[in-house]
Amino acid sequence: MARCEVCGTDYGMSFEVHAQGAVHVFDCFSCAIHRMAPICEHCRVQVIGQGVEADGHWYCGAHCARAEGKAGIVDKV
Repeated sequence: MARCEVCGTDYGMSFEVHAQGAVHVFDCFSCAIHRMAPICEHCRVQVIGQGVEADGHWYCGAHCARAEGKAGIVDKV
């Protein structure tokens, strides 16, 4: 068993996420999202879908990126 790094639960079905050279341990997807999802720099929502990255900044979508002055950003549909 391994202890979740977010909530501290020691759970037999915990899992690891390997990202950018680090290993994270979680007991559920909600804890993984809480720790790892980027936050939109305009509206502050956690980006758990596609999101938009522009000039090293994360946004939940093109609308928020444009609101922050990023030009030419469109959502993929």
